[in-house]
Amino acid sequence: MGTNYASLPLNLYNFDLMNILLLGSGGREHAIAWKLSQSKNLPQLFIAPGNAGTSDHGTNIPIDINDFASVSHAVRQHHIELVIIGPEAPLVNGLADRLALDFPSLPVVGPRASGAQLEGSKSFSKDFMARHQIPTAKYHEFTKTTMDEGIGFLQQQQLPIVLKADGLAAGKGVLICQSHEEAISEFREMLSGKFGEAGSTVVIEEFLDGIEFSVFVLTDGMDYKILPVAKDYKRIGEGDTGLNTGGMGSISPVPFVTPALMQRVESEIIQPTIRGIQEDDLEYCGFIFFGLINVAGNPMVIEYNCRLGDPETQSVLARLNNDLIELCLSACSGTLSKQMISISEKTVATIVVVAGGYPGPYEKGKVIKGLDAFDEGIIFHAGTRKAGDQTVTNGGRVLAVTSFGETVEEAVDKSRDRAGAVTFEGAYFRKDIGFDLV
Repeated sequence: MGTNYASLPLNLYNFDLMNILLLGSGGREHAIAWKLSQSKNLPQLFIAPGNAGTSDHGTNIPIDINDFASVSHAVRQHHIELVIIGPEAPLVNGLADRLALDFPSLPVVGPRASGAQLEGSKSFSKDFMARHQIPTAKYHEFTKTTMDEGIGFLQQQQLPIVLKADGLAAGKGVLICQSHEEAISEFREMLSGKFGEAGSTVVIEEFLDGIEFSVFVLTDGMDYKILPVAKDYKRIGEGDTGLNTGGMGSISPVPFVTPALMQRVESEIIQPTIRGIQEDDLEYCGFIFFGLINVAGNPMVIEYNCRLGDPETQSVLARLNNDLIELCLSACSGTLSKQMISISEKTVATIVVVAGGYPGPYEKGKVIKGLDAFDEGIIFHAGTRKAGDQTVTNGGRVLAVTSFGETVEEAVDKSRDRAGAVTFEGAYFRKDIGFDLV
């Protein structure tokens, strides 16, 4: 017999020993699994579907996490008492809502679909920010029926121009166009299906000139805790050139994010966001990613994510001293205000090793060598799987090498050296992660 969630109030759970289900298969999930496994209160961790690295910290379950019935079955089968949802797609599609129906008292880290729309719809999030006076770029949204109006609007805008697919596009639905001709061409292609249903609405934004950084909070919908700040690198090429990717590396902390700047981020962005969640009755228990940009000393929101980012998570969780299980359970039980966040003073650098051809077409099944453990760091798996006794590539972003140092240079040097020692056919990584912070 499994746990009768419906009859067991949340505050009566025995949090000392819990079976936990972590959903996802990327580098973010390996980092979360690694952090969860450090807790003294973890009897068994299940990861669905996981990857070759997560199996070092728990038991992988080969299920499709977008099949909600399969997820509910896994919760019953393995007597799960805490679920952590890693990726955005199941959150936006309502997995937390489904689990709340099937298991009314089951703690779930991840917002309901209403809250996940902060990431699931660019137009929703922009309207949310406008309604709650949260600083962001000026914008207009258009659909296929208003394409001609949108083209006329584009022709009047200053360059460069930012186009965003409204829905989820795996981190590739944002385009920065340097000419009106390029913008109009891409605008037509987006509304004609370049990003599928995600591009059925296109948001046109003014371009913000500044330097980006990432802030993460854990919230129970009322209170919040700020996690370590990071900066990620999205372009495939060195010097931030070439196509956008899911992320080629990250650094934490970020030298230019001063206490004064963070005070403004908290008062002008984080607090109004949490108040907006309450005022709009969005059901939210989980992580919020604030993709921010520093424009001449003024922090502004580029985008929200309804979960931890990748590859920032690898750097952020490496600096977090807290027990992640305790933090998650505090959020689920509405007692997050009692927690104190402890952050390492070390600098952490993460470098992502990708498959040849990424973010375009790439091959899978390449044998990976050089995965032996190394001192003061960890290799987080992303697109990997086991093939007998070997580990092979199974995605575009294959691995993330995370290292500690006293400075950005030291941490990056360690990760660069270790990334170079990991080999597979077509392996590529950026050697200049953190170049703009030195």
